[in-house]
Amino acid sequence: MSRPRVHVFTVDGQAASDVNLPSVFSAPIRSDVVHYVHTLMSKNSRQPYSVSYEAGHQTPAVSWGTGRAVSRIPRVPGGGTSRSGQGAFGNMCRGGRMFSPTKIWRKWHKKISVNQRRFAVSSALAATAVVPLVMARGHRIEEVPELPLVVNDSINKFESNSNGNKTHSTRQAVEILKKLGAFVDVEKSGDSKKIRAGSGKARNRRYVQRKGPLIIYSESEGLHRAFRNVPGVDIANVDNLSLLDLAPGGHLGRFCIWTAGAFERLDSIFGTYDSEAKEKSGFNLPRSQMSNTDLARLINSDEVQSIVNPAEASATAIPQKRNPTRTPAAKVALNPYHKAVQAREKAKKPTSIKSKRKEEKKHAKGRKAFYKQAVKEGDVKF
Repeated sequence: MSRPRVHVFTVDGQAASDVNLPSVFSAPIRSDVVHYVHTLMSKNSRQPYSVSYEAGHQTPAVSWGTGRAVSRIPRVPGGGTSRSGQGAFGNMCRGGRMFSPTKIWRKWHKKISVNQRRFAVSSALAATAVVPLVMARGHRIEEVPELPLVVNDSINKFESNSNGNKTHSTRQAVEILKKLGAFVDVEKSGDSKKIRAGSGKARNRRYVQRKGPLIIYSESEGLHRAFRNVPGVDIANVDNLSLLDLAPGGHLGRFCIWTAGAFERLDSIFGTYDSEAKEKSGFNLPRSQMSNTDLARLINSDEVQSIVNPAEASATAIPQKRNPTRTPAAKVALNPYHKAVQAREKAKKPTSIKSKRKEEKKHAKGRKAFYKQAVKEGDVKF
């Protein structure tokens, strides 16, 4: 279960107060839904591509027809060059068009149901408060005092310089991250920057870099300008949370830093288990199918084991269920007359395969002796 209260830290890293944990952090964590929705959402930003409309058709080639002992593929006209007489247009020809050329009017965008997208965002938010999931995603949070990490609203404002103007200094943002213990993750992200392997390096995406913290705010008074140049740090407004930011790559457990104002707004945005969301029409928080998802603990509990292993259980344990179509004792328990049926069948048939084969041999021997006697007496002729 989640903690009912969460500490609110100052920019110096000291716990100042506490707030109620929003209900969205108790939503079921469904990695399958998150991965599915993330895949569809990521397809909505694709750049349409296609080959040139005239590619492969930039020659007045015509077929030579039949009667010349060559195929009827269109051929390049002219003479005096190796190009003349070559096949053209077909997808099997050198310089010809491709089969089924790509078009820019392909269906690039994917429809996603609104409630499914909200379900995925709720799951991704709940996963940001689970320490093992955040660490498994690769974030360095060993020095972070608590998850979810909530900072009071003083982080929105920055000190004024000697002229009285507000300064939105990246240096101040770095100092705040260091005091909160989050700068280790920023350094990890900055050190991971490298040149992309593949053709993408020539297509305006030369570098790749690991993700760092995601800072979520409700109102910015310089915050977005101060943090925007810190490597790996992303910034998002709580009113416009995207699954692409909360679960990059479709993987749960993004390290999030919340401002107090954004954290307190989650209940009104996503609702609680007692009331529906005020800002998302018709949306109710998803509920877990199981109140306790610790399967190992459930399976090893006395209640389950008393049924699975009745011999090891106490005398008052419920007897193990047996299949009445296969177990003789279960058949007799359900139908007492079955015992008489068993006795009759036993008397009628040999008890074992060995005795059955012995009986068959005996019959075979008797038949053989009968025919031998009949042949001897002349009753049977071959």
